Amino acid sequence: PVSTLLIQRGRLSVGDIVLAGEEYGKVRAMHDHTGADMEIAGPSVPVEILGLSGVPDAGDKFRVVATEREARQRAGQLSQRLRAERLANVRPVSLDDIFAQIKEGELKELNIIIKGDVQGSVEALTESLAKIDTSEVRLGVIHTGVGAVNESDVMLAAASRAIIIAFNVRPRADARLLAEREGVDVRTYRVIYRAIEEVENALIGMLDPDVVEDALGEVEVRDTFRSSRLGTIAGCYVTQGVIKREAKVRVLRDGAIIHEGEIASLRRFDDDAKEVAEGFECGVIIADFNDVKEGDAIEVYELREVARTATRSGS
Repeated sequence: PVSTLLIQRGRLSVGDIVLAGEEYGKVRAMHDHTGADMEIAGPSVPVEILGLSGVPDAGDKFRVVATEREARQRAGQLSQRLRAERLANVRPVSLDDIFAQIKEGELKELNIIIKGDVQGSVEALTESLAKIDTSEVRLGVIHTGVGAVNESDVMLAAASRAIIIAFNVRPRADARLLAEREGVDVRTYRVIYRAIEEVENALIGMLDPDVVEDALGEVEVRDTFRSSRLGTIAGCYVTQGVIKREAKVRVLRDGAIIHEGEIASLRRFDDDAKEVAEGFECGVIIADFNDVKEGDAIEVYELREVARTATRSGS
């Protein structure tokens, strides 16, 4: 996580323990506006720091505290208080049966949780959804954040029966399993207008036939090799499920989507392979993409069309 801070009083030094909203950590590195390293910064100086446990919200106050234990306790207390506030006065809802609930007079409010790759995207999506004009249902954004969808987001959504909208990020593996278990609706998008359009269409009962994503497996990139003829070859380990040669893939770096495409080549040792199962290593070349790096995660999936249910009838 990288955070830009503006110091108001006192000074900030590399090694200080910082508390910023619900996040905390030791300042491991500090840079000025030109990217140059800094050791100490004073009032009115904007700095970029590394070392926080996560990305704080824009506008959060930050302070230097004596110990990491104190920072952890304060962050935990704030998280509990904010979670209690978010859970207050929320109503159950599901995007797939919004129109049916509207027709029956059961739905008065649609609660949404928004996660995105950067704060600007989250704010733009929040503002756009707030402009949706409907006299029958009030849209309420009960939580926003930067980064991959995590277990905390899913638990909040489960308690409030909110919809999670993930823009250019994906659920973490544990969060996806929890969402499936709790029946939480997680919607992922790469284009803002598509998210807005789908919410609007759900409100008037006009959702298009759905394209369902079937997850096949997850792969961890453990090494990369350059070939003048083939491009970048990713040396991978299948951590879950299976990887198939004809499948589609999504490359994640620190939880954010950096590429979506298809597998150009899949090999086991020197042989071509149609698929590689969990627990085995393989070599992968992704079509038209050479920026894969060690530590990246690759989600493998297939798409299939599924007709919407009758809850949309009557539109």
